[in-house]
Parts: sequence; C-alpha cells; structure tokens
Amino acid sequence: MTANVSITVLDLRGLNCPLPVLKTQKAMRSMIVGEKIWVETTDPLSAIDIPSFCANDGHMLQETEETDGFQRYLIEKGAS
Repeated sequence: MTANVSITVLDLRGLNCPLPVLKTQKAMRSMIVGEKIWVETTDPLSAIDIPSFCANDGHMLQETEETDGFQRYLIEKGAS
C-alpha cells in the first residue's frame, strides 16, 4: 500500500530574482529532510537560480516542468 503524501506548492509566480530563491529557502527551513515542495515561478532566471540554490544548499532538484506560462520545480530537502 502506498502512502498518500501531499506535497506543498509554493506559488511564486510574478516575483522576480532574487525573491523566488529567497522565499523557497525560507519555506524549506521548516521542512524535514526528505520532504518535497513544488516551486512555481514565472521568473526566467529561476532556470539558473533554483538549480544553483539546490546544489549549494544540498537539496535535490527532482523534476522540472514547463507549463502554461510558468515553470515548476520539485525540490526534496537535503540534510543541509
């Protein structure tokens, strides 16, 4: 039997650099290791900033999606 795990969605659409990364970082402080979050953003620089943030802070970027006018990033909290 599979556990039904809900994943938080952080809607940062309309915010520009550096706010998407800063708000993602703040939201992830209260998360436990292994917990996941979807980050949604319209900032084109997020394609660079979010992967860099994950690499620098020890989180795992598990998935990236391009949807109707915004990007989604699935991030798993690491042991940073």
